[in-house]
Amino acid sequence: MIKKPAATHKAIRQWMADHEKQLLSMLQQMIQEPSVQMNESGIQHKTVRWLEELDFTVEMWEPGGEELFNHHAFLSRREHFKGSPNVVGVRKGEGKGKSILLNGHIDVVPEGNLSDWAEDPYAGLVKDGKIYGRGATDMKGGNAAMLFALQAISSLKIPIKGDVIFHSVIEEESGGAGTLAAILRGYTADAALIPEPTNMKIFPKQQGSMWFRLKVKGKSAHGGTSYEGINAILKAQKVIQALESLEKVRNDRVTDPLFAKAPIPLPINVGVIEGGEWPSSVPDLVKIEGRVGISPEETVQEAQEEFTRAIRAMEGEDKWFKDHPVEIEWFGARWLPGSIDVNHPFMEILTEQYKGITGKSPEVEAAPWGTDGGIITAVGSTPSVVFGPGITRMAHQANEYIEIEKVRQCAEVIASTIIEWCNVEERKGRSHT
Repeated sequence: MIKKPAATHKAIRQWMADHEKQLLSMLQQMIQEPSVQMNESGIQHKTVRWLEELDFTVEMWEPGGEELFNHHAFLSRREHFKGSPNVVGVRKGEGKGKSILLNGHIDVVPEGNLSDWAEDPYAGLVKDGKIYGRGATDMKGGNAAMLFALQAISSLKIPIKGDVIFHSVIEEESGGAGTLAAILRGYTADAALIPEPTNMKIFPKQQGSMWFRLKVKGKSAHGGTSYEGINAILKAQKVIQALESLEKVRNDRVTDPLFAKAPIPLPINVGVIEGGEWPSSVPDLVKIEGRVGISPEETVQEAQEEFTRAIRAMEGEDKWFKDHPVEIEWFGARWLPGSIDVNHPFMEILTEQYKGITGKSPEVEAAPWGTDGGIITAVGSTPSVVFGPGITRMAHQANEYIEIEKVRQCAEVIASTIIEWCNVEERKGRSHT
């Protein structure tokens, strides 16, 4: 006998309240694994165990191969992923239901200056309803919410018609190679949920982003006769002004109401400037590195072409730039933009479950940063929504934390969304290895 929805949701809430210590223990174990790049194996083995306990068929592998490295969406500074395994689990449904992909990354950024932390960043300290540690917000809290949701569904023996696919991936912080590898292995679905730190807001759109490197040339000379040279630092100032103008042009045309609360929807950030070698010498080279936001309404190529035009336009204003063009390089990380219609059935179900559980309508906005959702949508043909318990401003910061109650509440929304979505009859169907 299938439980009625209201009774099912009430049972989930009670089960989660009764097992909150289980959630806390799992999240602590995640944080206590310092899963920075090339140290992800420990937490992935734990994830395998948690998934197998839920009767998932699990595959763990180290991404690689020509299909991945030669793919147009692949971008990574790494030449191999030895010691950095991906994990995917699949639990087959009873049949004729829509499938769901739950995607979470387990890589975290380095902890930074330890003196900025009040406690050990990998201790998983619990205090005043919060749990502290690197990755608590970004995004181990979201991963724990997904697993806790699945544990509730399994323990209560709630029937699910559609397949549930769980990604525990590496490399999100460096551009999404782990998610791309999982997609190329065939692990896609009818819809995807990514519990990145959104402050419990729902993001149907995610801007993309990409890193750039500019080399601005000058002419060296002695500082005492600086007029004999061309100062690359002063020329770099003009380049930065051009980037500021480009940022304004790109953002002035953003009219999507989902970006209404973002002061700068598509930022261009200058993150690195290097130039000069000696105080008494005119510098002949400056390197500028930064990040460009990509609109969900444009492609990576279109954004790159507009960026290039803005830099090349300087050649008509300054003969030095015409004779010594600024070198443009796209390097390092890149995140594809992604978008799902706000009226998509998956969005409607997620919104409805949020309302039923929290008693209020969710805030629906566009993500101010990139996620693996862009790859899932663009390459995996899987509509993706970002919704998670973490605090956006805490990501990558010292003394990072997450509120335990928000993790539990997010897990409840996720569990209810899985039940409602996966029990909608699927006409075309998908098969998963």
